Amino acid sequence: MNKEIMTAITSIGIAQFLKVPLSERRNGKLHWGSFFESGGMPSSHSAGVTSLATYIAHKKGVKTVDFALAAVFGLIVMYDAQGIRRQAGELTLKVNDLDEEVEELAGKNPGSYHEKNEKRLKEMLGHQPEEVLAGALLGVATGSISYWLTGRN
Repeated sequence: MNKEIMTAITSIGIAQFLKVPLSERRNGKLHWGSFFESGGMPSSHSAGVTSLATYIAHKKGVKTVDFALAAVFGLIVMYDAQGIRRQAGELTLKVNDLDEEVEELAGKNPGSYHEKNEKRLKEMLGHQPEEVLAGALLGVATGSISYWLTGRN
């Protein structure tokens, strides 16, 4: 596998791993499932695409088509992660709240129907801007370190 792909995958893995202790710090309990969840701090999407663009910038230069493609692709992914996906998550919050309100109006215990028959919709889909920025900074660091360790060969 090429070094650029390995750099991006490593950066994504590091970002996902960091979600576990950061989630524990925020919630007070260790939850290894955070490793497999989307959303949260830091953005693994941002880390992956930024590390790829950074590695390419070091290896081939910023005036190359390779870097331009990686940078534009990265900007689109980061915009999507904190824009469209976050909006979808916020909409999901409202749908879940609406379901509970309907159950209350029907005289049922809020959430009882969903506990028995279906899961609530996943609410954490996208990222806050600071999560995207943290992922991007992690990606720059990972891409640079990867290049310095392997890219000069």
